[in-house]
Amino acid sequence: MEISICHLYPDVLNLYGDRGNVLCMQKRLAWRGIDCTVAGIQIGDSRPLSGFDLFFIGGGQDFEQEILLRDLGNKKAADIKAAAEDGKPFLCVCGGYQLMGKTYETSKGVRCDYLGVLDMFTVGAEKRVTGNFAFEFEGVPVVGFENHSGRTFLGEGVSPLGRVISGFGNNGEDGTEGARYQNVFGTYSHGPVLPKNPAFCDYILETALSRKYGREILEPLPDESENAAHDTMLRRMTGKEAKP
Repeated sequence: MEISICHLYPDVLNLYGDRGNVLCMQKRLAWRGIDCTVAGIQIGDSRPLSGFDLFFIGGGQDFEQEILLRDLGNKKAADIKAAAEDGKPFLCVCGGYQLMGKTYETSKGVRCDYLGVLDMFTVGAEKRVTGNFAFEFEGVPVVGFENHSGRTFLGEGVSPLGRVISGFGNNGEDGTEGARYQNVFGTYSHGPVLPKNPAFCDYILETALSRKYGREILEPLPDESENAAHDTMLRRMTGKEAKP
């Protein structure tokens, strides 16, 4: 049993230790005896993306995203869209999340066309939003760290990943955080987010495994330490305990 992960642009899109999300997925699979291979797809890499089971795109600076758009071109962009429409899981963080949308308009009014996998658009603001935050996903609190100037607004056919418990989220107006379309999970949560939220990590892994093998695979892990760290962070932000 094996999962192959495509890590898009690991050298460029790796703000705030986002690579730790891939390491977390590898480790939680290894603890269960499931093989995992990771391929880093860099600028200029022309390998097809159709053979991967799961995709990760981290965060980067705005000017880096412009460079990546030139590299994505028609072929990579088409492969990403095809994988998303085929139901393959994606975890996209901050800049990677924005790239999956339709457009990004800078605070100076410069507009860029993005991949268009998700029906959403982002508008840059002068003021950045920075700090720990939490949102609820599938009834479970997710904790993380946000640092972004973009304000993201979702269109039809795209659901929010969750509802903000504490912090800013997509735009600070409608209480939403992130986006979910098919099995694409987009979020502003750095941290990295998955080591802080083992249940969220397993949800994504189980999505990839059940899609590939047609059944639920993952056995529970002893996550007492991870859950204690998660609950401590949540309590600091909200004064509330996580629900069991």
